[in-house]
Amino acid sequence: MQRVDVAVVGGGPAGSSAARAAAEHGADAVVFEKGVPRADRPELGPDSTDAAGFLDYWVDIAQLDVDAMPEGVYQQRLDKAEFIGPTETMELDRTGIESSYDAFGFTFHRARLDDWLRSRAEDAGAEYRVGTSVRNVDTDLSGTPSHTLTLADGSEVAADYVILADGPQRQVTMPVLDEYLPEDRAASEVLSPRTVNHIAYQEYRKIPEEVFEPHNIKFWWGWMPGETAYPWIFPNRDNVGRVGLTMPIGMDIGDFDKSKYRLLREDDERIPSGKEYIRRLLEEVYGDEYDIEADFPVIEEGYGKSKGTETYSISSTRPIDSPTEANIAVAGGAMGTTSAFHEGGDHVAMRTGALAGEYAAEEMLHEYNEAWKEAIGDELLRNVAIADVVTDYGPDDWDKTFDVAQRILEKSTGGSLISRKTARVGVHGLKLYRSYRKTKKTFANGGYVQLRQDEYTY
Repeated sequence: MQRVDVAVVGGGPAGSSAARAAAEHGADAVVFEKGVPRADRPELGPDSTDAAGFLDYWVDIAQLDVDAMPEGVYQQRLDKAEFIGPTETMELDRTGIESSYDAFGFTFHRARLDDWLRSRAEDAGAEYRVGTSVRNVDTDLSGTPSHTLTLADGSEVAADYVILADGPQRQVTMPVLDEYLPEDRAASEVLSPRTVNHIAYQEYRKIPEEVFEPHNIKFWWGWMPGETAYPWIFPNRDNVGRVGLTMPIGMDIGDFDKSKYRLLREDDERIPSGKEYIRRLLEEVYGDEYDIEADFPVIEEGYGKSKGTETYSISSTRPIDSPTEANIAVAGGAMGTTSAFHEGGDHVAMRTGALAGEYAAEEMLHEYNEAWKEAIGDELLRNVAIADVVTDYGPDDWDKTFDVAQRILEKSTGGSLISRKTARVGVHGLKLYRSYRKTKKTFANGGYVQLRQDEYTY
């Protein structure tokens, strides 16, 4: 039986970062990644489906050296993000958070990023076993915790520490966590991926030169129903845009007034598919001047997961603590750090993975839960608070918010984008500010964590 210091389940940003950090701190680390095929990757690798944008301060959270990324990972420098409601639009050209990166952000090729992170882990001395699924993790708590991982082929690997980084589907994470939770607090009930998580879909389309915006990401809010449901366009190189959307799983169209949403039709009997939503979006925005299928063709060769398209899940639950007394850490999307509100989680995945790997290698994993809160707690608190504030927003609410937010931005010349002073642009501005402040206070001091370390039993 192979024996290692640190076993990592999942080879995405969190897993590869964990393996690299563990190896750099002297541990014998191995990554198990089941792997999926992609048209834009020559070999098997993690399910790298992501709209793939990085904001300026995310670079510092991830501790990412942008200049070190190889050719092809970095796609476009971003100057702004445009948030488009049914009638009102807001342009955001700064995050208001101090950053070492000198632009608003950038887009990148997620699959190539994952492959680069893998190569860095291997260069540090970690082993990466792609095409290998973990079927079960058995933990012996009779003395110093130790683990036996059973792989899909029936072989076993022994490890002192296990880092779970298997993404928002959490196929390995949930049964492992169930071992440390009471029956009425099952991980599947807490994390509830079928009812709480989001599904996302995107297509790679060639965009006409005259309307392609290489330095701008665009989001349409209030155009489709569902909590934190929205379409987007992210610019790639060569006039290729990733046109996609995210929406909750299992919505019933009967719960919504179809007349209020620009991407619904009165004869819709069910929520449209991602493919249909994208067609309708492009028709609404560009259809007066262009033949969408002819002028915005899907690029089927060499892009995306399959024929220029991708479908993937996003964790939209709040983050969880890890059962560190069992020498187990959960990192990245598996611990609920990816936010469906802003479609981004690679930065916190890389940071939590690196922390888990380092603390496991140094035999200090008991400090991991406090370490990740110190490193990314402010970021997660913002995400959870904003998502909670807009939970019940409809089209009219988004228009009001974008109208007042644009006026707030015009008053803000630096520092925090929203404050009591800048929010004094009308009743809705103050209401928005107070709601956000109140919600942040509710979730302060770790209140954004939905499964705490003291809830685990050993």
